[in-house]
Amino acid sequence: MKAHVFALCLSLSLCLGLPLPALAFASPFTDVQETSPYYDAILWAAETGVTNGTTASTFSPDAPCTRAQLAVFLWRAAGEPKPALAEQQFMDVTDPSAYYYGAVQWAAEKDMWGFGTFAPHAVCTRLDAVFFLWRAAGSPDMEGEFPFADVPFGDGDGHGQPLYRYADQAVLWAVENGVASGTTETTFSPDTPCTRGQIATFLYRAAQAETSAK
Repeated sequence: MKAHVFALCLSLSLCLGLPLPALAFASPFTDVQETSPYYDAILWAAETGVTNGTTASTFSPDAPCTRAQLAVFLWRAAGEPKPALAEQQFMDVTDPSAYYYGAVQWAAEKDMWGFGTFAPHAVCTRLDAVFFLWRAAGSPDMEGEFPFADVPFGDGDGHGQPLYRYADQAVLWAVENGVASGTTETTFSPDTPCTRGQIATFLYRAAQAETSAK
């Protein structure tokens, strides 16, 4: 079954009208066994067409996931919609033949990233992942005490560092919906790089959360 059948309908929100499919086939990847913490998520991602393996028989779950790959996974989950933005949005994403070009244009359209460069080949961080997912989910307003001291948000951290203005909202959404959790009770480790297996898991959990909310 392909992504358009199980599309998460990520236009302005990450919504899944159908229940998550039962995983009815064995892992096609020799490096993803049933004992893997990413097993269900990777099989779901492969079965729905959200992501492919790095080869016909391997997924490389511990390999770094780039920001371009993250955008592509989300875009595929949305059914690969054609971006409404015709002009290139980032100085470092200029080749329309690049596998991630349409996905990054779509990500810009959804306000997942709005700076001059996208850094498609940079490894995505935990904060990148939850922020992109939160934007895809419609940027819901979250309330409650923010427990993580290592996630600066708002106008900045006082050191001139570029930040996600609504990082607190994205992280709270991820934690409250079971998409991600803190690395301790008071830290989220926003700059920690993510692997392919971890990103597949975040996507899978986000789909589960939306299904449960229906």
